[in-house]
Amino acid sequence: MPTMPSARRSQWPVWLCWLAMVLDGFDLVVLGTVIPTLIKTGELGFDAFGATFAATISLVGVGLGALFIAPLSDKFGRRKLLIACVGSFSLFTIGVAFAPNVAVFSLLRMLAGLGLGACLPAALAYINDYAPAGSAGKSTTRTMTGYHVGAVATALLAIFIVPNWRLMFVIGGVAGLALLPFLWAKLPESLPEVAPAKAGSAEAGNRKVTEPANATNAVGSSTATKPKTGFRDLLQKPYPKVAVGIGIASFMGLLLVYGLNTWLPQLMAAAGYPVSTGLTLLLVLNLGAVAGLFLAGILADKHGTKKIVLMWFGLSAVFLAILSVKIQNEFLLNAAVFVTGVFVFSSQVLVYAWVSQLFPPRLRGTALGFAAGVGRLGAIVGPAVTGTLVAANIAYPAGFYVFAAAGLLAVAALFLVPHAVKTADAGVPIEQ
Repeated sequence: MPTMPSARRSQWPVWLCWLAMVLDGFDLVVLGTVIPTLIKTGELGFDAFGATFAATISLVGVGLGALFIAPLSDKFGRRKLLIACVGSFSLFTIGVAFAPNVAVFSLLRMLAGLGLGACLPAALAYINDYAPAGSAGKSTTRTMTGYHVGAVATALLAIFIVPNWRLMFVIGGVAGLALLPFLWAKLPESLPEVAPAKAGSAEAGNRKVTEPANATNAVGSSTATKPKTGFRDLLQKPYPKVAVGIGIASFMGLLLVYGLNTWLPQLMAAAGYPVSTGLTLLLVLNLGAVAGLFLAGILADKHGTKKIVLMWFGLSAVFLAILSVKIQNEFLLNAAVFVTGVFVFSSQVLVYAWVSQLFPPRLRGTALGFAAGVGRLGAIVGPAVTGTLVAANIAYPAGFYVFAAAGLLAVAALFLVPHAVKTADAGVPIEQ
């Protein structure tokens, strides 16, 4: 098994984790690109109800994967889990292309989601294990740019391939399978407990990720004992208050991401803008998201993640409220949507970055899985709530008020999370 390099860090892990996020971006968009064709043709028995069920069960699978599979990276190592999850996601995604009916289509989408849901927490935990100290913000946000690149690339690919919807899933699955040999050959293991070294050895001294002696060796012998990890650790002091705040913020963060990505064109149409304007603004929103990821990471590492994530969610609320006012000038409208994208999308990624800093390495995968899993509930609720407002013909301006309120609730939740926590492992405060 490859081991973590002790001197100059290879760029392979950085790019491989980024590519894992590209797969996540593919999954975000692919169903939306094929649903219109499936409903129009009625293929597999699809109608509006079947499409809604398939979309919802896909998100349920991703959420369950984040909650219950991602924590296994703390027990068995990030590398093994990433390989297993990318492999399972790829195979089930290819299977979707050959589904005979809506039920099997939806089941395969859910099973693919289980693997993919664990990829994001495991990849972010890995990159924070691997990155130089003090760079958690930049490492997390830059890795997550892959998410948006994957989403945009999939949308562009669909322009040339759809209505051949089956080929979309085959391409996504084959891309994941193509990534597997590189993960196997080039991804070193990041957790010291997976490949333990004797105390004082050169390899142990050069590893970035280390556990306190009393966490891994309770009796003082030279043989390390791997501590048990799981969600029960989040219920033990000092973590419950942190977990609640992070959970609420993640819920609100992904409510905003999925709610806006799903309904922004319709919200703008309800405001009286042309449909073409709404589609353009969706692209502008996501371009702002990529810019925001780079900016947020730099500022978080420089000024502290808590300060920046509070500012980001607060400014998200402000600009979402501004969008409730119709802007006649096209340049100002695009600028307002771009800036909104800068803050809204990277707010949730900053939550992941902060989680990586607040929890010790042995709990990092579990904590990120919790944050991502609870967040996926918001991903389900956001489009549903906005869709209800659309059906009631009150989407504009009420939809933007709901989004702004979600941003403020995230601020309130994160404000209660302490700047520093004393780890249960060693009584050492982790500050951000």
